[in-house]
Amino acid sequence: MSNDALIDTLVDDLRPVRWPKFGPRIVILLALAIIELVAFLALGTLRTDIGAALGRAAFWWKMAGLGILAILGIGVALRSFSPVSSPRKGLRRWALALAGIVLAGALLNFAGLGLEGLMGRLMWRMGVECLTVMTVLSVPPVIALGYMMRRGAPTDHAASAAAVGVAAAAWGAFIFAFHCPSDDPLYIVFWYALGCLAITLPTRALLPLLSRW
Repeated sequence: MSNDALIDTLVDDLRPVRWPKFGPRIVILLALAIIELVAFLALGTLRTDIGAALGRAAFWWKMAGLGILAILGIGVALRSFSPVSSPRKGLRRWALALAGIVLAGALLNFAGLGLEGLMGRLMWRMGVECLTVMTVLSVPPVIALGYMMRRGAPTDHAASAAAVGVAAAAWGAFIFAFHCPSDDPLYIVFWYALGCLAITLPTRALLPLLSRW
């Protein structure tokens, strides 16, 4: 068999990957986010002190920071599904944004919240509940982004799966923040970081096994 014939035989069953437009995917994810948020709040989960919270800088730091991380993470994940794009640079930018938000929270913490006992501020019982619910709220975006990854053609499966994980974790954390009664930057950074790890590590491990090779 000639080389040309062998090549034709090897590629005969290959089909091009259809790369959907960026816009429709964003619309789908936005609709999913709205549905999940509305369903979550419909359960009566909106924090009872929301009126007072709106007047606190720490509340807006929390909501804005999580919203930024979710939007940046989703953008990195969607771009990573293209065969000509790698998410590693985007993940580094996401990490820099995270560091900036944490720094802003630290400054806000020292400026306005004072320093109380560490164990008391972490509120372990409530923190475990937060961690659990955040993880559950991250599952729908993991499924949606994982399906999009499966339909795409990422060349860096590990980094793309990590991008899906951090995006979904930030998404879940943002939705849960409407219920979370604490705006203490120390509490937010500690428990929300654990929540991010709880969803990102399994996603990083499992999604590459399910994606297209």
